[in-house]
Amino acid sequence: MELIRGLHNLNPRHHGCVATIGNFDGVHLGHQAVIGQLAEKADALHLPTLAILFEPQPLEFFQPARAPGRLMRLREKLQALRRYAVDRVLLCRFDARFAALSAEEFIERILVAGLGVRYLVVGDDFRFGAGRRGDFAMLTAAGQRHGFQVVNMHTVNIDGERVSSTRVRTALGAGDLERAEHLLGRPYRMCGRVAHGDKLGRTLGIPTANIKLHRQSSPLHGVFVVEVFGLEREPLPAVASLGTRPTVGGTHMLLEVHLLDFDADIYGRHVNVNFLHKLRDEQRFGSLEELKEWIGRDIAAARQYFAEQHVRRAESVRVPAGERL
Repeated sequence: MELIRGLHNLNPRHHGCVATIGNFDGVHLGHQAVIGQLAEKADALHLPTLAILFEPQPLEFFQPARAPGRLMRLREKLQALRRYAVDRVLLCRFDARFAALSAEEFIERILVAGLGVRYLVVGDDFRFGAGRRGDFAMLTAAGQRHGFQVVNMHTVNIDGERVSSTRVRTALGAGDLERAEHLLGRPYRMCGRVAHGDKLGRTLGIPTANIKLHRQSSPLHGVFVVEVFGLEREPLPAVASLGTRPTVGGTHMLLEVHLLDFDADIYGRHVNVNFLHKLRDEQRFGSLEELKEWIGRDIAAARQYFAEQHVRRAESVRVPAGERL
């Protein structure tokens, strides 16, 4: 996948594509359906697929206090789009200058002159340009003038409701990781590099891998059963705490992961953490001894979870005696 950072990096070879525009936060099943919609048309027209993203996201620029916690960092989003075979991403810096572009300039400069879009997929409620003047009808009319087709995003419904990033955040906020997985099509995941911390876990006899999340807020908080990818013998079973560590006066969001039955130096390694089951909310304890006691309970609960999952998998593949050859 090619990442085009900014309009100034567009060149003639980028002219001609099928495109979509959006935040793609979470790259959930609805987003995946749009990517499939693009890929089908790209094959027919023999053109690359392209997603237009904004950084920061428009609501984060205009009303940062109202912007919800991201499901994904930009790096994670790009990894997901690559995994689902998007050919190109145009990453536009959303600043005061970009926000001042009129709807007409957005169409002429980006879609027509810059990208030569032949087929565009957007939601019917998509608004763009200064004052949010641009809408689906304006895009459709522009497409008729400039020779590109504008179509509505395919909608994916689960349990009678449209799959959306908001629904995923709501599920995560409620600790319902099973529902979040159902909407995403995969377990919810966070990625990051293992960094040096204050060594509190090692002091307590429970070493942890500290992963800085590089995000202002998170839709998920608490203590979880997780699996870790990116190290040898993956996936590795683990228990993780995601929060600000109120017992020791923490203020920044941090992901701390204790790998079960694992003892190796992994500082600097980039890991992926899949969240499987919520054990409890984060809480403030009266002493480090009480904290250590609760971490011990969390580790025991995580071991029990993995033991039960192992039994379930074994039962699911067991062949009835009468069917054995």
